[in-house]
Amino acid sequence: MTPDESPHTADRPLAHIPVEDKARMVSGLTFWMTESLDAAGIRSLQLADGPYGLRHQSGSHDHLALFPSDPATCFPPGVAIGSSWSVEAAARLGAALGREAAAAGVDVVLGPGVNIKRSPLCGRNFEYYSEDPHLAGALGTSYTRALQNEGPGVSVKHFAANNQETNRQTISADVDERTLREIYLPAFEAIVTQAAPATVMSSYNRINGTFAWANHWLLTEVLRDEWGFKGLVVSDWSSVSDPAAALTAGLDLEMPGDPARAAELLTALEEGRIEEADLDRAILRLAALAERVSAAGDGAIDEDEHHRIAREIAAECIVLLRNQYSVLPIPGGAHVAVIGAFAQNPRYQGGGSAHVNATRVDVPLEEISAVAATVGATVDSALGFALDGADGDALREEAVALAARSDIAVVFAGLDEARESEGIDRSTLDLPEDQVALIRAVAERAQRTVVVLSHGGIVSLEGWHDEVDAIVEGFVLGQGGGRAIADVLFGNVDPSGRLAETIPLRLEDHPSWLNFPGEQGHVRYGEGVMVGYRYFATSGTPVRYPFGHGLSYTTFRTDDVTVEQTGEDTAVARVRVTNTGERSGKHVVQVYVQTDAGKVRRPARELRGFAKISLEPGEARTVEIDLPRRAFAYWDIETGSWVVAEGEYRVQVCTDSLTPVSDAVIRLDGDVIAVELTMDTPVGEWLAHPTVGDRTRDALGFTGVEVPEEQMAMVASMTMNQFVKISGLDIAGGVLDDLIAATRTAPPVPHEGE
Repeated sequence: MTPDESPHTADRPLAHIPVEDKARMVSGLTFWMTESLDAAGIRSLQLADGPYGLRHQSGSHDHLALFPSDPATCFPPGVAIGSSWSVEAAARLGAALGREAAAAGVDVVLGPGVNIKRSPLCGRNFEYYSEDPHLAGALGTSYTRALQNEGPGVSVKHFAANNQETNRQTISADVDERTLREIYLPAFEAIVTQAAPATVMSSYNRINGTFAWANHWLLTEVLRDEWGFKGLVVSDWSSVSDPAAALTAGLDLEMPGDPARAAELLTALEEGRIEEADLDRAILRLAALAERVSAAGDGAIDEDEHHRIAREIAAECIVLLRNQYSVLPIPGGAHVAVIGAFAQNPRYQGGGSAHVNATRVDVPLEEISAVAATVGATVDSALGFALDGADGDALREEAVALAARSDIAVVFAGLDEARESEGIDRSTLDLPEDQVALIRAVAERAQRTVVVLSHGGIVSLEGWHDEVDAIVEGFVLGQGGGRAIADVLFGNVDPSGRLAETIPLRLEDHPSWLNFPGEQGHVRYGEGVMVGYRYFATSGTPVRYPFGHGLSYTTFRTDDVTVEQTGEDTAVARVRVTNTGERSGKHVVQVYVQTDAGKVRRPARELRGFAKISLEPGEARTVEIDLPRRAFAYWDIETGSWVVAEGEYRVQVCTDSLTPVSDAVIRLDGDVIAVELTMDTPVGEWLAHPTVGDRTRDALGFTGVEVPEEQMAMVASMTMNQFVKISGLDIAGGVLDDLIAATRTAPPVPHEGE
């Protein structure tokens, strides 16, 4: 049968299929499988949790990882990949995960998770990439392409504004459209428009009062009509309470299976709340998905090879925050004290539905000992603290004594899964008190102290930061993280990670603090577009470490920055980077745009491009960063479109979000925003109108007249109707009507791509 003869092609209706069969198709068969429909040639599909390792359950099923899953490689979670700033690392993970999914017969992997880290307290931040949508979108796009090239599809999640775990099933994220468009939707948009994901998963939460799974504006008007999404929209598990509302909004598949749903939909059909065409539309998308994805792997995975990949990716994610006196890398012959429970019982992944049954786990203490032996270093260890609340004083005393007779003490600290997991948000950024006490006691007695952190979301460094010599931010690194840390500590690998979120001095300094996690069923996104580093850079609020920060064992010089305008509102930035140190390393070029052009308040700077490059000592390379129209645009709520305002744009190459090292300025003519005027339009908009502004000034007698600034400000805020009445000006009859008529034929605002 050719595609044109297929009974479920878009140009042939499903009239021969009984409506009862159609009604059951839009809900799953089991917890992880979809229904099949032999009469239409639609096979059942197998779904499984991701996004950083396959959680495929061939036994009992659940969505909270209560029942065991099949062994799979636990790759670095999203928090680590975000810190890699590497689209190549994201692609390697996606490809390997795609191979494992295909081998297990899985058609769709639930991931990537690209929600924005609005608050550092979100319990699921370990699964997400960044507080910045451009970084999250670029990494998610690379991951999606690579995974889908292996046959299975992805499910980009959680769409949208799912930025907390507190009351996540019912909370209403109350957020204005500009903020949605500029912060919380762009990562999804990038993946949809550039990587064509097989599915998109709707989130649990409400958005401005409407559940995401029942939000027609989100699932149909934005996702399909604007972005051109052709795939299938699936619900998050057990989120849908009104299947008819979900179907008409644009949801195609409710998961997991619910035998009652078919009857509910048939009743809704009889009552006219849905039409049979709604069912057909969803079924055709399910049919297209079944034809598109392929889980026809050979069933064999080289676990050793995938573990090696997990190790190599993990090493690229580690961020060196602090390195006083170049204490790292650890020199050969050193006596090293390895201290802390996480050195022996590593925290390497997050908790909840994404929990992976790892094929093996590198233990940091064992890996450090192995690497140390190759350079003549010796290693001793002490527990220092226990995760089960054992005698902390005795453990700490033993660790301090060991540290005192060592050259370097390496303290492993962090958070266990009980403190951060899906379903719960954190209440503090602080490390446990016993760990802080251990770090301070060791630092007081040791010659040199290094702290290695393991956690899913950022932690406070206050109270001990200045007392230690080096801080290695490991986050959670997957099953190969133990060896990756050892390689970085001893210099086998140059640290090249960069922070994908800001580490504040205080939780109270964070822009989300006043409005997180909300109250009485609502959380107000009161910070607007000033999320994360955008706020810190704009307000000048000090931070401990800024977004984009990360140290290396070598040094780099950035110079010869140029920006070439390539179109009316596009450009390319070029920057020359030289490795000026004595060892090879990787450098992240970060390009931000700064402007105050336009009618809205803009952040001090916004990340608009990046590239990670590897350079040998003395090697130089010129990097090109494309800056498309959106790099200069803001979302204009009056025109409902992306607008590039006339003005100057400073393109900055930065070492992090607070530290520009070189820049160049371009001037863009911008879009002609010619809105239709009325007598209720403020006078300021009349005077600024690109078509009739000068004629308005003449009509009001302002031409050639110097009006004091404070008076003009008051006049500009009045509507034209108010001004005419208050001013007492004798304006010739019909003049204002003629000007209004002239604006009705004004050219429209250009949209992206036009």
